[in-house]
Amino acid sequence: MTPPARFVPMPFSPDAPASAGRAYASLSPAVWRGSTVVFDSLDDFAARKHRQPDGYSYGVTGTPTARLLEDRIAALEHGRHCVIAPSGAAALMTAVLAYVRAGDHLLLSAACYGSLAALADKWLAALGVAVEYYAPTIGADIESLIRPNTRMICLESPGSLTMEMCDVPAIAAAARRHGVLTMMDNTWASPLGFRPLDHGVDFSVEAATKFFSGHSDVLMGSIATNDAGHYAVLRDAQSTLGQQVSPDDCFLVLRGLETLALRLQAQGESTLRIAGWLAQHPLVERVWYPPLPSDPGHALWQRDFHGKGCLFSLQLAAAETPAYRAFFGALKQFPIGASWGGVHSLAAFYPAELQRARQYPATDRPLVRLSIGLEDSGLLQADLQAALAAYGAARG
Repeated sequence: MTPPARFVPMPFSPDAPASAGRAYASLSPAVWRGSTVVFDSLDDFAARKHRQPDGYSYGVTGTPTARLLEDRIAALEHGRHCVIAPSGAAALMTAVLAYVRAGDHLLLSAACYGSLAALADKWLAALGVAVEYYAPTIGADIESLIRPNTRMICLESPGSLTMEMCDVPAIAAAARRHGVLTMMDNTWASPLGFRPLDHGVDFSVEAATKFFSGHSDVLMGSIATNDAGHYAVLRDAQSTLGQQVSPDDCFLVLRGLETLALRLQAQGESTLRIAGWLAQHPLVERVWYPPLPSDPGHALWQRDFHGKGCLFSLQLAAAETPAYRAFFGALKQFPIGASWGGVHSLAAFYPAELQRARQYPATDRPLVRLSIGLEDSGLLQADLQAALAAYGAARG
């Protein structure tokens, strides 16, 4: 009996002729699924890990679908390399864990993403890392905090919740003078609004869950860099930490990138319009949104940033919890949810205790955070007007 022919997979080549398996070209990228990579010979198999960081040795480091997405994100970031992770939080963790070890000193913005702060406080500090938070607006004065063992400075601008702007170029320059790495969470602006790598930052991290995907149906993060050595370290960390990304999720983000510029433009214009209106409302004490001239970080935003984002926070006139329940209960166009950046608007609530627990808090009051989607801005404004009216009535 004749044995079955050995299966030999077709090598991936986007320029291969139809006779080599490329029957037609498509505007939609192919989804390459697979956990196991097979090799032509024992020598190829033995050398598989030396193919990194761009080669394929096992599904954990990606398929051609993942590489295509990484290449496109790198181009958006003005970077040479990119590594993707299964969430924005995973991208932040991978960037830090790839470099920070026991005995190192880590500087974190006090306005950094909550998951990064949790990693630092609950894990890194217990493993012998000296964790120190700095005021988000410190700028060039961060140089006074740099120690001989400082390994990395983590930035976020605007900061989470209270949207503090930091002088990114000044911090990056100070770090480089001392041989310290810098990593920035750039999700609010996206690379279309700000490119950290152009300003001297070593690693630009995006929560692709937000703007890149744009449709609230996928979790993903990315880390972009210009340094080939850093890229190799990040790829190794991705593999070691098991930070694999589904090729189907890669497809969804690739599709989202096709409309990224249009969505950001439309959402930014609506956000500026609605935030400006809210800033004049008698029940709104403060709008935390750098594109507004009244925001303390407006000058830095105007100097360095281009996009208007879609996310901002409100500090309402003082009231008890029932008034906030009335506000959120009256919303019809804003579902209550913790994420943002998609085509649908969202509202979230952050209690005063959360602000008071932070180092260098910008306020000790509750915050309402709004993400503006692609709905008609007039409908969104009317919805907020009704919610504020309910808030005022409950406030008494």
